[in-house]
Amino acid sequence: MAEKELIEQFKIMAPGGQATPAPPLGPVLGAKGVNPGQFIQQFNAATGQLNGKVVGCVVRVYNDRSFEFDIKSSPASVLIKEAAGLEKGSGEPQNIVGSITAEQCKKIAEEKGEDLNAHDIDAAMKIIAGTARSMGITVEG
Repeated sequence: MAEKELIEQFKIMAPGGQATPAPPLGPVLGAKGVNPGQFIQQFNAATGQLNGKVVGCVVRVYNDRSFEFDIKSSPASVLIKEAAGLEKGSGEPQNIVGSITAEQCKKIAEEKGEDLNAHDIDAAMKIIAGTARSMGITVEG
């Protein structure tokens, strides 16, 4: 029997547990050779506990049209906006629009831990603080 061969790998962002095959997700999946209905069903089952929180997903498509996916944590910017209670960050970093505490920064760094390129929690916190700064959000403490 022929071995499965990886033909495509791509990343998408979708609301956990609430994804639909409607645009923009369905057409992207279809164009990459993934059955949108089947993917959405499996994705929503795997992310049901996240209840609408945006998550990243790496999808691998094989030559027999089967697929696998890995769920990643939410983007740092989404977690920072949520912690600061903001709808969106500033378009310009020097315009401060909100703040988060060092404890909130640490919590975000722990949640993002395995997705960040950091050796320890302090380095991860610096990455999160830098992302917050670029969004016009200060880290206090």
